[in-house]
Amino acid sequence: MTGPGLFARPPEEIAPGAVHVPDWLDPARQRALVESCRDWARGPAGLREVRLPGGGLMTVRQFGLGWHWFPYGYARTAVDGDGQPVKAMPPELAALGRRAVSAAYGDQAPPEEPEKYDIALVNYYDADAHMGLHKDRDERSAAPVVSLSLGDTCVFRFGNTETRTKPYTDVELHSGDLFVFGGPSRFAYHGVPRTLRGTAPPELGLEGRLNITLRVSGL
Repeated sequence: MTGPGLFARPPEEIAPGAVHVPDWLDPARQRALVESCRDWARGPAGLREVRLPGGGLMTVRQFGLGWHWFPYGYARTAVDGDGQPVKAMPPELAALGRRAVSAAYGDQAPPEEPEKYDIALVNYYDADAHMGLHKDRDERSAAPVVSLSLGDTCVFRFGNTETRTKPYTDVELHSGDLFVFGGPSRFAYHGVPRTLRGTAPPELGLEGRLNITLRVSGL
């Protein structure tokens, strides 16, 4: 699943267990996923603003498939949205998660988890949205997290497991890029300090950035 480019960007291990695979989704697959996200984002249990326990709103809007994430847990209904049942996890996304782990780790791929990828969290970033440094720790599984980028390029900040401060590495994630983190990096802090407006491939017809994050719930 590689896309064309004037200069090839090779895969890179950012930290132990954290691998960036550029251009993993080809243009046709990117377009198909954008169209699917548009369908999935419609209600019921569609795209929503997320209110944090302190009362503030996340600048990123989100919806879930398979399970609904809310701060800080999972439910089968959009408990902090319209209360409707969450849409089922599409089998093609579950399969994509497994293929992504194999693509990132190759022969070093961990043994397949007994559970399948059963969560897709889809985040929409407009030009002003960002995501603070956080850990993905609401799951009961340590299976690798799979992140797929569509649309505008973002600066993805990948840190360490101990603190939100340095050391961290900033990586530009372009449309079609894959990022997988598991093993010793599974519970590393990470976030998106900014997106780069107007950098999406024109053929996607997308303003902003979509991030599809695939996880194993263990629930």
